[in-house]
Amino acid sequence: MAVNPDPKPGRWILPLVILGMIAFTYFFVRELPEASTETTLVSGGETTTTTLGGDGSTSTTAAQTPLDPDTQAYLDTVDEVNTNLQLQGTEIVTVNEGFNTDPREIEYSDAESRFEAVANATTDLAEQLRGLTPPSGLEANQATLQTAIDLAVVSANEALAGLRSTDTGDRRNAAVAAFDQAASDFDTEVTNTHNAAGSAAAGA
Repeated sequence: MAVNPDPKPGRWILPLVILGMIAFTYFFVRELPEASTETTLVSGGETTTTTLGGDGSTSTTAAQTPLDPDTQAYLDTVDEVNTNLQLQGTEIVTVNEGFNTDPREIEYSDAESRFEAVANATTDLAEQLRGLTPPSGLEANQATLQTAIDLAVVSANEALAGLRSTDTGDRRNAAVAAFDQAASDFDTEVTNTHNAAGSAAAGA
Protein backbone atom coordinates (compact mmCIF):
# COMPACT_ATOMS: atom_id res chain seq x y z
CA MET A 1 0.00 0.00 0.00
CA ALA A 2 1.38 3.37 -1.04
CA VAL A 3 1.89 5.84 1.78
CA ASN A 4 0.82 9.46 1.20
CA PRO A 5 3.82 11.59 2.28
CA ASP A 6 1.48 14.47 3.08
CA PRO A 7 -1.69 13.32 4.85
CA LYS A 8 -3.23 16.83 4.43
CA PRO A 9 -2.52 17.99 0.86
CA GLY A 10 -5.30 20.58 1.00
CA ARG A 11 -3.48 22.67 3.57
CA TRP A 12 -1.32 24.25 0.81
CA ILE A 13 -4.29 25.55 -1.11
CA LEU A 14 -5.15 28.46 1.21
CA PRO A 15 -1.59 29.93 1.31
CA LEU A 16 -1.43 29.73 -2.51
CA VAL A 17 -4.75 31.54 -2.79
CA ILE A 18 -3.60 34.28 -0.40
CA LEU A 19 -0.31 34.63 -2.28
CA GLY A 20 -2.20 35.00 -5.53
CA MET A 21 -4.46 37.67 -4.05
CA ILE A 22 -1.45 39.64 -2.78
CA ALA A 23 0.26 39.48 -6.16
CA PHE A 24 -2.91 40.57 -7.95
CA THR A 25 -3.41 43.48 -5.55
CA TYR A 26 0.21 44.61 -5.96
CA PHE A 27 0.08 44.74 -9.74
CA PHE A 28 -3.38 46.31 -9.72
CA VAL A 29 -2.34 49.12 -7.35
CA ARG A 30 0.77 49.83 -9.42
CA GLU A 31 -1.46 50.62 -12.40
CA LEU A 32 -3.47 53.22 -10.48
CA PRO A 33 -2.57 56.93 -10.98
CA GLU A 34 -0.71 58.55 -8.12
CA ALA A 35 -2.93 60.47 -5.75
CA SER A 36 -2.33 62.98 -3.03
CA THR A 37 -3.90 62.94 0.41
CA GLU A 38 -4.74 66.18 2.17
CA THR A 39 -5.25 66.38 5.91
CA THR A 40 -6.65 69.54 7.44
CA LEU A 41 -5.99 70.32 11.08
CA VAL A 42 -7.55 73.26 12.87
CA SER A 43 -5.77 74.56 15.95
CA GLY A 44 -5.23 77.93 17.57
CA GLY A 45 -7.04 79.92 14.91
CA GLU A 46 -4.90 78.60 12.06
CA THR A 47 -5.73 76.00 9.43
CA THR A 48 -2.86 73.72 8.48
CA THR A 49 -3.04 71.57 5.35
CA THR A 50 -0.57 68.71 4.93
CA THR A 51 -0.29 67.19 1.46
CA LEU A 52 1.16 63.72 0.90
CA GLY A 53 2.41 63.26 -2.65
CA GLY A 54 2.64 60.04 -4.58
CA ASP A 55 6.37 59.88 -3.92
CA GLY A 56 5.77 60.03 -0.19
CA SER A 57 6.87 63.65 0.21
CA THR A 58 4.82 66.02 2.33
CA SER A 59 4.23 69.75 2.27
CA THR A 60 2.44 71.88 4.83
CA THR A 61 0.53 75.09 4.20
CA ALA A 62 -0.72 77.26 7.05
CA ALA A 63 -3.63 79.60 6.41
CA GLN A 64 -3.27 82.90 8.22
CA THR A 65 -5.92 84.05 10.66
CA PRO A 66 -7.76 87.09 9.24
CA LEU A 67 -6.39 90.36 10.62
CA ASP A 68 -8.49 93.16 12.03
CA PRO A 69 -9.11 96.04 9.58
CA ASP A 70 -6.78 98.51 11.33
CA THR A 71 -3.85 96.08 11.33
CA GLN A 72 -4.48 95.15 7.70
CA ALA A 73 -4.61 98.82 6.69
CA TYR A 74 -1.33 99.45 8.53
CA LEU A 75 0.38 96.52 6.79
CA ASP A 76 -0.95 97.62 3.40
CA THR A 77 0.58 101.06 3.88
CA VAL A 78 3.89 99.56 5.03
CA ASP A 79 3.89 97.37 1.92
CA GLU A 80 3.25 100.42 -0.24
CA VAL A 81 6.14 102.29 1.37
CA ASN A 82 8.36 99.25 0.89
CA THR A 83 7.48 98.90 -2.79
CA ASN A 84 8.35 102.53 -3.44
CA LEU A 85 11.53 102.36 -1.36
CA GLN A 86 12.77 99.37 -3.36
CA LEU A 87 12.11 101.32 -6.56
CA GLN A 88 14.20 104.21 -5.22
CA GLY A 89 16.94 101.75 -4.31
CA THR A 90 16.97 100.36 -7.85
CA GLU A 91 17.07 103.89 -9.25
CA ILE A 92 19.99 105.15 -7.18
CA VAL A 93 22.07 102.04 -7.88
CA THR A 94 21.31 102.22 -11.61
CA VAL A 95 22.23 105.90 -11.82
CA ASN A 96 25.41 105.39 -9.84
CA GLU A 97 26.54 102.49 -12.01
CA GLY A 98 25.78 104.47 -15.15
CA PHE A 99 27.79 107.41 -13.86
CA ASN A 100 30.72 105.15 -12.96
CA THR A 101 31.07 103.52 -16.38
CA ASP A 102 33.83 104.63 -18.72
CA PRO A 103 32.69 106.16 -20.94
CA ARG A 104 29.79 107.39 -18.84
CA GLU A 105 26.31 106.17 -19.69
CA ILE A 106 24.78 108.85 -17.44
CA GLU A 107 26.20 112.36 -17.44
CA TYR A 108 26.63 114.54 -14.37
CA SER A 109 23.54 116.75 -14.84
CA ASP A 110 21.28 113.74 -15.31
CA ALA A 111 22.83 111.91 -12.37
CA GLU A 112 22.44 114.96 -10.13
CA SER A 113 18.75 115.44 -10.91
CA ARG A 114 17.99 111.75 -10.47
CA PHE A 115 19.91 111.50 -7.19
CA GLU A 116 18.02 114.53 -5.96
CA ALA A 117 14.70 112.95 -6.97
CA VAL A 118 15.60 109.79 -5.02
CA ALA A 119 16.53 111.83 -1.94
CA ASN A 120 13.25 113.76 -2.06
CA ALA A 121 11.10 110.68 -2.69
CA THR A 122 12.78 108.75 0.12
CA THR A 123 12.27 111.65 2.51
CA ASP A 124 8.55 111.64 1.66
CA LEU A 125 8.36 107.89 2.25
CA ALA A 126 10.06 108.26 5.63
CA GLU A 127 7.55 110.90 6.65
CA GLN A 128 4.66 108.74 5.44
CA LEU A 129 5.90 105.90 7.62
CA ARG A 130 6.44 108.26 10.57
CA GLY A 131 2.80 109.29 10.38
CA LEU A 132 1.57 105.73 10.93
CA THR A 133 0.35 104.52 14.30
CA PRO A 134 1.38 100.88 14.67
CA PRO A 135 -1.15 98.41 16.09
CA SER A 136 -0.52 97.11 19.57
CA GLY A 137 2.40 94.69 19.56
CA LEU A 138 4.02 96.11 16.42
CA GLU A 139 5.66 99.16 18.01
CA ALA A 140 9.14 97.59 17.94
CA ASN A 141 8.71 96.64 14.28
CA GLN A 142 7.65 100.19 13.47
CA ALA A 143 10.75 101.56 15.19
CA THR A 144 13.02 99.22 13.23
CA LEU A 145 11.33 100.16 9.97
CA GLN A 146 11.73 103.86 10.76
CA THR A 147 15.41 103.44 11.57
CA ALA A 148 16.05 101.68 8.26
CA ILE A 149 14.22 104.21 6.10
CA ASP A 150 15.77 107.18 7.94
CA LEU A 151 19.17 105.68 7.15
CA ALA A 152 18.12 105.47 3.51
CA VAL A 153 17.27 109.19 3.57
CA VAL A 154 20.66 110.07 5.05
CA SER A 155 22.40 107.83 2.51
CA ALA A 156 20.56 109.36 -0.46
CA ASN A 157 21.52 112.88 0.61
CA GLU A 158 25.09 111.77 1.25
CA ALA A 159 25.26 110.23 -2.24
CA LEU A 160 24.05 113.51 -3.73
CA ALA A 161 26.59 115.48 -1.69
CA GLY A 162 29.33 113.09 -2.76
CA LEU A 163 28.36 113.56 -6.39
CA ARG A 164 28.56 117.33 -6.05
CA SER A 165 31.89 117.23 -4.24
CA THR A 166 35.41 116.87 -5.60
CA ASP A 167 35.63 113.39 -4.06
CA THR A 168 36.98 110.66 -6.32
CA GLY A 169 33.72 108.72 -5.98
CA ASP A 170 34.38 106.70 -2.84
CA ARG A 171 32.04 108.84 -0.75
CA ARG A 172 29.23 108.57 -3.29
CA ASN A 173 29.70 104.84 -3.84
CA ALA A 174 29.71 104.15 -0.09
CA ALA A 175 26.51 106.16 0.34
CA VAL A 176 24.77 104.29 -2.48
CA ALA A 177 25.82 100.97 -0.93
CA ALA A 178 24.46 102.15 2.43
CA PHE A 179 21.14 103.07 0.79
CA ASP A 180 20.93 99.65 -0.83
CA GLN A 181 21.57 97.93 2.51
CA ALA A 182 19.01 100.12 4.29
CA ALA A 183 16.38 99.26 1.68
CA SER A 184 17.19 95.56 2.08
CA ASP A 185 16.92 95.82 5.88
CA PHE A 186 13.58 97.59 5.51
CA ASP A 187 12.29 94.82 3.25
CA THR A 188 13.35 92.16 5.76
CA GLU A 189 11.64 94.01 8.60
CA VAL A 190 8.43 94.28 6.58
CA THR A 191 8.36 90.48 6.47
CA ASN A 192 9.02 90.35 10.22
CA THR A 193 6.17 92.80 10.78
CA HIS A 194 3.75 90.66 8.79
CA ASN A 195 4.81 87.59 10.77
CA ALA A 196 4.40 89.41 14.09
CA ALA A 197 0.93 90.61 13.11
CA GLY A 198 -0.08 87.09 12.07
CA SER A 199 1.20 85.58 15.31
CA ALA A 200 -0.66 88.18 17.36
CA ALA A 201 -3.90 87.46 15.48
CA ALA A 202 -3.52 83.71 15.93
CA GLY A 203 -2.93 84.09 19.66
CA ALA A 204 -5.85 86.45 20.18
